[in-house]
Amino acid sequence: MGNADYDYPPTNVERAHRAAIPPPQPFLTSLKYNLKETFFPDDPLKQFKNQPKKRKFVLGLQYLFPIFEWAPSYTFDFLKSDFISGITIASLAIPQGISYAKLANLPPVLGLYSSFIPPLVYAMMGSSRDLAVGTVAVASLLTASMIGNEVDANQNPTLYLHLAFTATFFAGVFQASLGLLRLGFIVDFLSHATIIGFMAGAATVVIMQQLKGILGLDHFTHSTDLVSVMRSVFSQTHQWRWESAVLGFGFLFFLLTTRYFSKRKPKYFWVSAMAPLTSVILGSLLVYLTHAEKHGVQVIGYLKKGLNPMSFTDLVFVSPYLSTAIKTGIITGVIALAEGIAVGRSFAMFKNYHIDGNKEMIAFGTMNIVGSCTSCYLTTGPFSRSAVNYNAGCKTAVSNIVMALGVMVTLLFLTPLFHYTPLVVLSSIIVSAMLGLLDYEAAIHLWSIDKFDFMVCISAYAGVVFASVEIGLVIAVAISLLRLLLFVARPKTFILGNIPNSMIYRNVEQYPNTSSVPGVLILEIDAPIYFANSGYLRERIARWVDDEEVKLKSSGETSLQYVILDMGGRG
Repeated sequence: MGNADYDYPPTNVERAHRAAIPPPQPFLTSLKYNLKETFFPDDPLKQFKNQPKKRKFVLGLQYLFPIFEWAPSYTFDFLKSDFISGITIASLAIPQGISYAKLANLPPVLGLYSSFIPPLVYAMMGSSRDLAVGTVAVASLLTASMIGNEVDANQNPTLYLHLAFTATFFAGVFQASLGLLRLGFIVDFLSHATIIGFMAGAATVVIMQQLKGILGLDHFTHSTDLVSVMRSVFSQTHQWRWESAVLGFGFLFFLLTTRYFSKRKPKYFWVSAMAPLTSVILGSLLVYLTHAEKHGVQVIGYLKKGLNPMSFTDLVFVSPYLSTAIKTGIITGVIALAEGIAVGRSFAMFKNYHIDGNKEMIAFGTMNIVGSCTSCYLTTGPFSRSAVNYNAGCKTAVSNIVMALGVMVTLLFLTPLFHYTPLVVLSSIIVSAMLGLLDYEAAIHLWSIDKFDFMVCISAYAGVVFASVEIGLVIAVAISLLRLLLFVARPKTFILGNIPNSMIYRNVEQYPNTSSVPGVLILEIDAPIYFANSGYLRERIARWVDDEEVKLKSSGETSLQYVILDMGGRG
């Protein structure tokens, strides 16, 4: 490689500033430092140093239960804001809870149970002021798909219900374990592009599943892929019920119109927030007055009154269903964590405060463990409900307590009023919510900035829509890991040139007006050097040098004297 192989004598500056080789560190000291930097970068124990025992106890209590930290400074003005927010999200939580429970093939009342106990737990343990806790469509669909592959919800509803509780228990144990072991960074392996594609694919699948309710079909495929659903829909055209379709598309139009209005007029956010409950009330009145249930419009029917019954004894810890519950719990737990933490961080950024991802995992895990023992299924922080909570002006997690109290009143006194609620209205509510997850603008943005990320997004979407939710999730995680491995094993390298009249050096391909330094090749390596990429980098640098020497020789310029490696990793 020409002059690059020669040893050049050190300059006077190099002699003056030559640093000595640092002494070797003891193994235990080095190991302790690396573990601390990996698992405790925020140093959570720092606040306990040099504190008396009583103060340490108080700090520990506040760490596990943040409500004890902010409750003493709570004001009446905060209560007014949180009360309005809580009532608003309760009006959304009730119809959404019933709808998502039906999507999970569970009794509708479980959607209300799951909007009562878990929000109370999160209000005590969560660190987000804006997160509104409840069930979500994607986790509900995954529950129905994965448990439904082993147990038919119609033929054995009791076992199916118990497995849903057990899966929720294992999801909570998994989530809390990640938080306690400081392994929250695992969730970050799901890249933004992957989450966009997976959530959009899951939303598409959920929307297709609602064709059963909107068209009033009694029999429907258990598969979730596009081909199976379309075959099931169009092979039963003679069973389509026009009454149900008219109701479904009518209420869907109403829900989308209110959402559009609230987006155009943000101060009227409550219009779209109240729309689902308004749809339920109007739909129930319409069915009751016209006796539409006798003309093919399916209704919810009997809803049990009363608060959550205990379900700890219903958990299934025996074969052959234990593995199904564990697998369902881990997969749905990861998806719920990714959504809940992402939503919490987004709103925390808007209000300029910080939430601890590991503490959030402990809070999510605890509320799901408690929920599994009180007839609840998986809950997290859904974006739609949290957005309404944020726009309503919530100040603290007390809005979750107000919402839970509103659901409690409904469970104690109002459940008989939902007897005539048509299932098609619930389908319309789900479709309306899922359309918000089809973030095509984000996909277009990915295409404009990173084609590989766009392919990751589309692959995750296609895997969910054309195969199954589980396969789509596997594809999404596999592609995310492949992207990470490629970044480490095949890092980008490029030539830097000097921007005229400055001391700044940038990529010559991105900045064509840069100039090179005669006899010097400056290369930037866009990743740390590991054993996995050392061979590749050696070969790639050698090729850069050979290409540069050929270029200089052909132009008759000064031969290559130095190769400078910039390993700052600016990206």
